[in-house]
Amino acid sequence: MTTQTHLIHSRRFLPLFVTQILNAFNDNLFKTAMVLFVVYTIYNSEAAEGQFSAIASAVFILPFFLFSAIAGQLADMRDKARIIRIIKAAEIGIMSVGALGLVMAWKGIGTTAVAVPLLLLALFAMGVHSTFFGPIKYAILPQHLRSDEVLAGTGLVEAGTYIAILAGTIIAGWIPVEWAAAGVIATAVIGYFVSRGVPDAPPMAEQVPLDFHFVRSSIALVRNTSHDRRVFLAIMAISIFWTIGTVLFVQFPPLAKNVLDASKEVASLFLVVFSVGVAIGSMSVNALLKGTVSARYSAGSVLGMALFVVAFYFICTAWTPHPENGLMNVAQFMGQPLAIPLMLALLGIAITGGMFVVPLYAFLTTFVPKTQTARTIAANNIVNSGAMVIGSLMATGLSAGGVPIVHQLLLSAAMCVISAGFAELLVLAERKAADQGIQAK
Repeated sequence: MTTQTHLIHSRRFLPLFVTQILNAFNDNLFKTAMVLFVVYTIYNSEAAEGQFSAIASAVFILPFFLFSAIAGQLADMRDKARIIRIIKAAEIGIMSVGALGLVMAWKGIGTTAVAVPLLLLALFAMGVHSTFFGPIKYAILPQHLRSDEVLAGTGLVEAGTYIAILAGTIIAGWIPVEWAAAGVIATAVIGYFVSRGVPDAPPMAEQVPLDFHFVRSSIALVRNTSHDRRVFLAIMAISIFWTIGTVLFVQFPPLAKNVLDASKEVASLFLVVFSVGVAIGSMSVNALLKGTVSARYSAGSVLGMALFVVAFYFICTAWTPHPENGLMNVAQFMGQPLAIPLMLALLGIAITGGMFVVPLYAFLTTFVPKTQTARTIAANNIVNSGAMVIGSLMATGLSAGGVPIVHQLLLSAAMCVISAGFAELLVLAERKAADQGIQAK
């Protein structure tokens, strides 16, 4: 904790930390406000709501699959701080479009013909924005921090991200949609000015021409990055994890409304508990590892996550429908006999998920040359986003096929077991490398 507190007060870390917090907050304020408004106000069937939630997730994730290779090249070949400022300036325009869509939907002006397409367009653009910001926020850490600070810095970034998700999710669930429209623009403006304080981070690799052919560059990037077995296994484990997270986030709003008879504030509370749990797990695993970058707790953590998902499923199937008319507010929901066990299961899912993923991100940023860190994170984003799009499409297909939302939870539990397999293989590769004296580059 001393190292973490020291970093929080350091100019080489604080402006980046606050910038990425504002970025995650704004993403989730907009995305959650949009999904909750559409699910609870525009549509009125579990299948349609589940499909829209899945489509929105896929629209946001798709740019990571398409443009991560270019983003990684750019981050390694140009000053990272300058790119951050350009990205944050673009966010102001993107959120202006998103705010217009929210206001039109609120006013009922061209709701399905204009407002919803505008919302999805802004969501796609925010996906592009995050695609270019993502590799930088991790790759800049080894450049500005000492080697013994990287795990703590990564944990803070991950925990800060989820605290920001928490704040954005809470606010989106409780404020009127028109206030959310104003909030996303204000946050984008503040984020731009904070980003100007990020210290310069000049390229550490020789500048070469960028390859803008996204298919060719993506294939080449993933191939070149994955030649190290440890890096490949870390990327695969992280990808399955984010697929699980995507499926769960897709399911939460329609599950809260249709299975638990709960209001949008309760759906927001689900996302809040999930975010708090990941933040707790992120900080806890750093304390367990004592600053050492290692995946040794990852397999056990994600298996624990599978058990909590199964517990969450059984509690949902045993849930007694609300006898009164209308959806339950938070107080009514928390008064139900199974509410506390449900929330504890959800918290367990999130804590074990945070413990699983944070060391793997630190692994990716420390076990490759600093000249290739951004491209490694970009390659990870390509594989992650491809897996997440597949997860969203699976959820869409299951909803369209009439599979109840609650039964889709078992898909997440099964994927936890697959992710644990990759994590265990990574631990074995890690031990083998240690036996052979192979160290971080």
